[in-house]
Amino acid sequence: MTEPRFDRTHTDDLMRFIQASPSPYHAVANAAKQLVTAGFTETAETDAFPTEPGGHYLIRGGTLVAWWVPDGAPAHTPFRIVGSHTDSPNLRIKPRPDTGRAGWRQVGIEVYGGPLWNSWLDRDLGLSGRLALADGSQRLVHIEQPFLRVPQLAIHLHRSTNEALTLDPQTHLEPVWGLGTPTDGELIAYVAKHAGVAAEDVLGWDLMTHDVQPPAYLGRDGELLAAPRMDNLVSVHASVAAVISAVGNGDSIPVMVANDHEEIGSKSDTGAEGPLLLTVLRRLVHSRGGSYDDEARALAGSFCISADMGHAVHPNYPEKHEPNHQPVPNGGPMLKVNATQRYTTDANGRALFATTCEKAGVPWQIFVSNNRQPCGSTIGPSTAAGVGIRTVDIGVAALSMHSARELCGAADPYLLASCLAAFYEG
Repeated sequence: MTEPRFDRTHTDDLMRFIQASPSPYHAVANAAKQLVTAGFTETAETDAFPTEPGGHYLIRGGTLVAWWVPDGAPAHTPFRIVGSHTDSPNLRIKPRPDTGRAGWRQVGIEVYGGPLWNSWLDRDLGLSGRLALADGSQRLVHIEQPFLRVPQLAIHLHRSTNEALTLDPQTHLEPVWGLGTPTDGELIAYVAKHAGVAAEDVLGWDLMTHDVQPPAYLGRDGELLAAPRMDNLVSVHASVAAVISAVGNGDSIPVMVANDHEEIGSKSDTGAEGPLLLTVLRRLVHSRGGSYDDEARALAGSFCISADMGHAVHPNYPEKHEPNHQPVPNGGPMLKVNATQRYTTDANGRALFATTCEKAGVPWQIFVSNNRQPCGSTIGPSTAAGVGIRTVDIGVAALSMHSARELCGAADPYLLASCLAAFYEG
């Protein structure tokens, strides 16, 4: 196989995006900044939808929807949608977080999604998320300094730990953040001070931990990328780049949606099983004078790509993978296939993806699970079933998925963005 094209500028920008986006709320805020620079304007859900052509976006919590309506597009114009998700597995802060024992100050956490618990041990962790204030506003907070740590038990006290590490998520995953006796309200007061607000004004919070080690090129020739939250900020970043490049192109309306809560099943008002995307698409039809029939025509002619990270073949565990389908880093985006519709790809989806990659000059590969290993899922099935739009699942091949720090090919993010841009162009 010829060496794939590699735009290091794209990957450099991705690394900055990941580092600046430790929570879903930061991810959508940073994506919105890129959209504004490209000429998109924000639309509030409570306002009438804009009728003029051009780019717009809206934010609800940790979810972002953006679109560009070409000049003169009829109300029944179909949509080309790229879906991804902003959340990643991590440790989230409990409503009463101040705890501790044996002379240590600790923080009470809940496990969010399906993280590799051991990957969070002995890492320098920051804290991020949002604060809900008494005046009805919210404030993003990003504590990037080493702040928390989940200390591992020394091997001297657990001689068999290398043979069988067993962790109790209630007691073994609580981070430490100092010494002394815990005091109610202490953690939130510290976070509030960091955010520049009064502790008594903080009425609620969605806070989470993150690894503060920055993304880095890895390998002899820097051909790999190591970073946190690549599942699925690689796809979010690529879809933003693609929708910006698609402005004014093609005979369809380019739409990107980056949903929250994929890692816990997508069942929320901001998740892919909620009505937000369908509501936006309907309003885009009806705000331009379209009828119910125009809406049905637009949806029937639409297509969605669900872009989410997938599994590269693991060199230490090749038996876990399907023998005839073994994706590798820098081999281009993967077509993700599952007969039980955990991924939505069908024959037509495969044909569209193959044509799109050929148009973009991008190599591609196929992921299918070993029959002994049930596969995960994505927002693809939720979007296909909830919106009724033909959908295909794709993604970048990675190792260590759901670890505090993941690994992929350094060229693959650019190849994914190139593929998505070609998809938008039609």
